[in-house]
Amino acid sequence: MSIFGKIMGAIFGSKATATPASGGAATSSASTSGGAAAGSSGSAASSSSAAAAPAQTVDVAAIVDKAAAAKKGEKLEWRTSIVDLMKALDIDSSLAARKELAKELGYSGDTNDSATMNIWLHKQVMAKLAANGGKLPPEIKH
Repeated sequence: MSIFGKIMGAIFGSKATATPASGGAATSSASTSGGAAAGSSGSAASSSSAAAAPAQTVDVAAIVDKAAAAKKGEKLEWRTSIVDLMKALDIDSSLAARKELAKELGYSGDTNDSATMNIWLHKQVMAKLAANGGKLPPEIKH
């Protein structure tokens, strides 16, 4: 499963189908379960309902705030940091994983400039969550 697919699954539930381009995602559950279904490819092409509009709006902040609160002893600034967002969702936040996410999302900049890449990644992930039915707080620009 793609890294963006894991992010989508953690927020929208394991049945979510990520549509990285601007489109809808098929969701059958608003579950906050972070687990992805075994064998799921996470690609829009694998689901016949991938072109369908989101079944419901999911409050991204509520889900990620709850996940971040469970990380006792860590103050995760997921609203501004892609690393903290990934940590909150129990997704590998290593530089290698972020470079892979950048490749998935079409980043054309220098992946060795991790600060610039991280800012771009956070904006892209927030925009794609919103495009797939995620409700974001107004302070998060996408």
